[in-house]
Amino acid sequence: MDEKNLGIGSRVQHPQFGKGVIIQVRSDAWEITFIENGTRIIQRNFPDLKIIEAIETPEEMVTYEKIEKSLIRILRRYSDLQETIQMGSKWTGGRMVLYPGDPTLKEKEIPIESFFHKIVMVRDRLRVMEQRVNSSTLSDEDKVNIQQYITRIYGSLTTFNVLFKEKADYFIGDKGSI
Repeated sequence: MDEKNLGIGSRVQHPQFGKGVIIQVRSDAWEITFIENGTRIIQRNFPDLKIIEAIETPEEMVTYEKIEKSLIRILRRYSDLQETIQMGSKWTGGRMVLYPGDPTLKEKEIPIESFFHKIVMVRDRLRVMEQRVNSSTLSDEDKVNIQQYITRIYGSLTTFNVLFKEKADYFIGDKGSI
């Protein structure tokens, strides 16, 4: 099931509740009105939901999901709140081993959780730096130049996206540069 294509008005079939229509799109679920069972919230990862007819949500339509994402972006930008970032479960309990090029030296082994925590701290500190640059008295040109440099730093860190549980937490760099 390609959940990205399910917008308001999409028709679906639930094994327990029957046929229904999506009336609201959320970041983690759909609000669906079923013909015989009323309105229910169904998680996006529910595997047995069958698509009868997928209707894409028009770009200009404001959904609960878009409002939620916008609010999260605003809170991240203008507050010092630190959210809990989840590491992908496949890495839980894992270890990272660094092997030196010199065979006379011993390798360094660290828990992936420790490494992940450090990566998240780097990301959070970059975000704070962005906030401070944007609220500074620097000229607009200086702000843009520093912001471009920060974006390139994010791009350098995209290798570590594999560690994050949620795609929304990924590092995103400048897609146009190499």
